[in-house]
Amino acid sequence: MRELDVLGVRVEMPNNSPIVLLRERDGQRYVPIWIGAPEATAIAYAQQGVEPPRPLTHDLMVTMIGALGRTLEEVRITGLQDGIFHAELHFDGGTVLSARPSDAIALALRSATPIRTTEELLDDVGVTMAVEEEDEVERFREFLDEVSAEDFESPGEPGTDEDRG
Repeated sequence: MRELDVLGVRVEMPNNSPIVLLRERDGQRYVPIWIGAPEATAIAYAQQGVEPPRPLTHDLMVTMIGALGRTLEEVRITGLQDGIFHAELHFDGGTVLSARPSDAIALALRSATPIRTTEELLDDVGVTMAVEEEDEVERFREFLDEVSAEDFESPGEPGTDEDRG
């Protein structure tokens, strides 16, 4: 299994579609996953350390996991089928739950849980950036430093049911 880091979320233009960008730790491959606006907000809040006055869904889930005496040990991005990414939550005691990657990533960020995937999935969907494209990654990081979670909110827009590839 290969560990992934969350570089952040951004909005792809002109479709105005949020993307979470993962990068292979100790490697050069990137995994872009198109997600819904509410999911992008949840991930951005976690990365920015935003603590709302009342727990949001992912905050509540992390609290519940701990209150039940369980530990989220690992999040796995498991595959891409019909253009949709899939993920799993791996708990102590061997319990495994299927999840959308965006929800799994939001939970992982809030609980400091590693995110991993297989070498095969990285071979299939990983995008390798050339050296000259490293400037683009740096611009993306600068964008992430300037963007706020509210930039992803659309009043009245329903969330997505699936994370797209």
